[in-house]
Amino acid sequence: MMIWQSKKAKEQQQERKDFRANLQPGTEVITIGQVIGKVVEVDNQYDEIVIDTEGTKMRFALNAIAREYVRPAYVSDDEVDEYGNPLPQNELETSEEAKTADGASDDAQKPVDAGQSVEAKND
Repeated sequence: MMIWQSKKAKEQQQERKDFRANLQPGTEVITIGQVIGKVVEVDNQYDEIVIDTEGTKMRFALNAIAREYVRPAYVSDDEVDEYGNPLPQNELETSEEAKTADGASDDAQKPVDAGQSVEAKND
């Protein structure tokens, strides 16, 4: 077990070393401090990297780069069921049609007078 863990750790260390050695300008990366930016310059002589994060350039040691950044995909709650599974395409289309048809007669959008009771509103 210990030999397997040691071998796996060495493989991961080699992968990180190769990734950092092959960084090119334009690659989006995330640092160990969770700073996200695009690589502007890599200086292998001093093991430094310059990243641009929305107009601000910062210089880091190459060891501070955790991995390449991949933006997570956004999924609307209307596109998945209660367990997080994607809905079939035909159910998505019918729910969108129902929303547009019910949008004009939505009671939640109507203002309620302070003196009006709940029973009077429902009548």
